[in-house]
Amino acid sequence: MEGTRGAGGLSGPLASPGYWLHQAALAWKAELDGRLRRLGLTHTQFILLATVGWLETVGGGPPGQQEVADGAGTDRQMTSRVVRTLADHGLIARLAHQSNARSLRLTLTPQGRELARQAIVIAQDVDARFFGADPAGIRDSLRGIAEKRD
Repeated sequence: MEGTRGAGGLSGPLASPGYWLHQAALAWKAELDGRLRRLGLTHTQFILLATVGWLETVGGGPPGQQEVADGAGTDRQMTSRVVRTLADHGLIARLAHQSNARSLRLTLTPQGRELARQAIVIAQDVDARFFGADPAGIRDSLRGIAEKRD
């Protein structure tokens, strides 16, 4: 059976933009993971640290744990486990919610804020390496694809 020829004379899975999107995502993640590992962070830990910091900045105070999970695109149980690890390492403080005893608010410790800052610099560098100095076109295309899933 002969493969279907796509743009650029490629056939089979090589003709699929989805195939190349997946390969690019794997390459980007491998590079980022390797660089974050030097800071002692996993990708998920980085995403949660950065999300807590971002939400604290734009929200004017410590976000709720569910808000962090939603902002990071992570599930609640996994977020809870990773946040507990980050708290055990002194990077995040878990605060009781004023009106809901079952809800936690999260804040970066000074150590967590510094580590998040270092990791963000790494992520920005990896992005620049992979997507160029002006990634707006790529970002907008990927965002359009991601928003179609809803």
